[in-house]
Amino acid sequence: MHEVLVYSRNGCHLCEEVKDQLAQLQPHHDFTWREIDIDADLELRQKYNEEVPVVFIDGRKAFKYRMDSAQFLKTLRGRA
Repeated sequence: MHEVLVYSRNGCHLCEEVKDQLAQLQPHHDFTWREIDIDADLELRQKYNEEVPVVFIDGRKAFKYRMDSAQFLKTLRGRA
C-alpha cells in the first residue's frame, strides 16, 4: 500500500482541491493518505510556505500547487 502525505494549511483553496481529489480516489486505489498542517511546525512552514499543497508519494515529492488525478494514478502505478 502506498503512503501519500499532503503538506497543507488552513484556508488554502488549492489544498482543499487536492484533499477532495484524494478522498474521491482512495476507495478505488491502493493508497492511504494523511494531511500535515505546515503552520503547526516552524520548520515545515519555512520549507513549504510558498509551495502548498505539496504531495509526497512514498516519501518522494510528486506534486505541488495542483494535482491532476490521472497523473497522480500514473505516478502511483510507477511507484509499485
